[in-house]
Amino acid sequence: MAPVPDPAASVEEVLDLVRSAGGRVTAPRRALVEALFASDGHATAEALVERVRMAEPDAHLSTIYRNLEELEDLGVISHSHLGHGAATYQLASRSHAHFLCSVCSRTTDAPAGLFAEIAAMVNKATGFRVDPSHFSVEGVCRDCAPSVDDA
Repeated sequence: MAPVPDPAASVEEVLDLVRSAGGRVTAPRRALVEALFASDGHATAEALVERVRMAEPDAHLSTIYRNLEELEDLGVISHSHLGHGAATYQLASRSHAHFLCSVCSRTTDAPAGLFAEIAAMVNKATGFRVDPSHFSVEGVCRDCAPSVDDA
């Protein structure tokens, strides 16, 4: 899947987008957007609230979830499910597919475009548009494969 165009390439552009959609720029919202830009991706809501509370100690988890939902509706962020754990969030422009090792639980980022051909084939055959960045493909990583093969 091709990288998603970034609807907002900076913290201020995201906040302008929020304003243009009728939202207010509160201190917790600004701190959340800053935390998302500072993150390397795959941040849970709980991890984000910890970062936000460094700047805004009274920020609530419910506020973070509500803001994450609004930012996702605006196309600024996307979320992924990496196995059975909590959803993780990243900027939409950094969104990508994942591989999750069923032995050691290591998550590996899939190279950009790896699933593009499969997604195109699914779309052509069914009309369904696949978003592989939303979930992880489970299997066994290179390091764990020898131990699985020996079992």
